[in-house]
Amino acid sequence: MSIGLLGYKIGMTQLFDPSGNAIPVTLLKIGPCIITQIKTIPNEGYNSIQIGYQDLPYKLLNQPQLGHLQKSNLPPLKYLKEFHIKNPTEFKIGQLLTTDLFEEGQTISIRGKSIGKGFSGLQKRHNFRRGPMTHGSKNHRAPGSIGMGTTPGRVLPRKRMAGQLGNQYTQIKNLFIFQINSKENIIVVKGSVPGKPGNLLSIHSVE
Repeated sequence: MSIGLLGYKIGMTQLFDPSGNAIPVTLLKIGPCIITQIKTIPNEGYNSIQIGYQDLPYKLLNQPQLGHLQKSNLPPLKYLKEFHIKNPTEFKIGQLLTTDLFEEGQTISIRGKSIGKGFSGLQKRHNFRRGPMTHGSKNHRAPGSIGMGTTPGRVLPRKRMAGQLGNQYTQIKNLFIFQINSKENIIVVKGSVPGKPGNLLSIHSVE
């Protein structure tokens, strides 16, 4: 994994290319992020950097969290995330990372939590077909059989059934960067990204 940034989703809109085609895009507010820790193979057994994002009041962090940041003379930060890198000597603690890490035309991967849809049935969650709606059928959206009888006499693991849908971390790869506004720290990517507006996202370039 290459170095990345944290940010949140602003929303979706559309832009037009020179040919007049409407392109659906998502606006992302990315960074700036601060490097809070550098991990190396001699000390921790692997190379990575930890970045922090979004200031918040001191009273909202506990003592271990505050001590970790104050050890490096850093302000209290709401989110921390590690990115594995090959050469940690290129970075230093307290360094500010912005959208300058990316460039227009580049492809990136975005990871975030998808929109939660609550307890959902088989048709919505697993694309099952429904039963007949007429001719006396009483099986419209019922699950039907969930296994055999005496043998094995139980429901097998990973049986597709109704349950919680969404609200899980998912990643979308190879999203095209359409525009970058370095002053406002805004990136415009082609297509959609996980979650609703205001959702925390992790963005890193595709190697």
